[in-house]
Amino acid sequence: MLQSSTLKFLRTLKQHNTKPWFDDHRQEYETAKDDFETLVQQVIDGVQKQDPTLAGLQVKDCVFRIYKDVRFSKDKTPYKTNMGAAFQQGGKKSPLAGYYFHLEPGGNSFAGGGLWMPPAPVLKKVRQEIDYNFDEFESIISNKEFIKHFGKVEGESLKTAPQGYQPDNPAIAYLRLKSLVVTRSLSDDAVVQPALVRDILKTFSLMQPLLQFINRAMD
Repeated sequence: MLQSSTLKFLRTLKQHNTKPWFDDHRQEYETAKDDFETLVQQVIDGVQKQDPTLAGLQVKDCVFRIYKDVRFSKDKTPYKTNMGAAFQQGGKKSPLAGYYFHLEPGGNSFAGGGLWMPPAPVLKKVRQEIDYNFDEFESIISNKEFIKHFGKVEGESLKTAPQGYQPDNPAIAYLRLKSLVVTRSLSDDAVVQPALVRDILKTFSLMQPLLQFINRAMD
């Protein structure tokens, strides 16, 4: 579970997203950061038992920095108003599909993951895997528990069929996707409950077959 003070810090940061304010409240940030990293370690301990490919993963491999890169953004506020951690083989910079936990007050927290905006060569391999083994892919995403937990696989989609595929391909809705992502929303109340780690691990377990399918394409 997370402390309510961590959510409070992120809410307040959203209202005062400036370097002077952040510097004046650095101790509150460090406390929130330590709280989040404690949760991430607990998730690592659990998910490694479910997914052996994550052996050796450390907190520093997973947690994203709160500092924003504003060089190419119209929004020049210097800090993210959320905390995030990616759990995947090779760490958060890995090109592989992985699990993700996002903490953001206001009902915007979620657990989920998948493959987010991969480079063209990687996406080409994943599309080929879906095309060649669509029955298997469909059986994963049509599982009752999967649908109950996530709904459907989502991602930005092409308006037309990708090169090399016909519009009437049975898998075309998925072949058009630029990302393959699933998420389960978590309320502000849920993230401060003792069951949070258990809920995250259940979510990760349900999406594991999808990640294995996607990552197989890159083997």
